[in-house]
Amino acid sequence: MRVVIQRAENAKVVVEDKIVGEIDQGLVVLLGITHDDQMEDAAYLAYKIANLRIFEDENAKMNLSLKDVGGKVLSISQFTLYGDTRKGRRPNFMNAAKPEYALALYQQFNTLLESEDVFVETGQFGEMMRVQFTNVGPVTLLLDSRER
Repeated sequence: MRVVIQRAENAKVVVEDKIVGEIDQGLVVLLGITHDDQMEDAAYLAYKIANLRIFEDENAKMNLSLKDVGGKVLSISQFTLYGDTRKGRRPNFMNAAKPEYALALYQQFNTLLESEDVFVETGQFGEMMRVQFTNVGPVTLLLDSRER
C-alpha cells in the first residue's frame, strides 16, 4: 500500500456537487492499493498514520500525533498512486488492485484507523471526486507499507 498524507485544514471531497466527506483539522490521506496488499499492510499504515508526530506543539516542533491533537482523517482511495510512467506518455495502472479487492481493503484500512480512535470521513470509492483543502505547513509525506 502506498499513501500520501497531507496535514490539512478545511478539507472536503465533493462528488456530483455534493459534499460526501469533510473534516476541519487533520490529515488528507490518499491511499493506493496494489494486487498483493494484505490486512497487515493496512494495519501498519493505519497505526503509523494515527501516531506519526507531525503536528506542532507549543514550541512549534513536530511532536504531536493526529491522536494528540484530536485531528480527523479524510480518506480517499486513489489508484493512480500505482501509475507507472516509465514507458510512453500515458500512465498504465496495471499495478493497481482490481476494484473489488481494493474496495474491501480500503474499507478495512478505514476501520483500522477508527480503531486507533481517529475519526474518519471518506470519499466515494470509484467515483470522480474533487478534493479541496488547505495544506498546512505545508506537510506532505509518502508512506509505503513495503518500506517498514
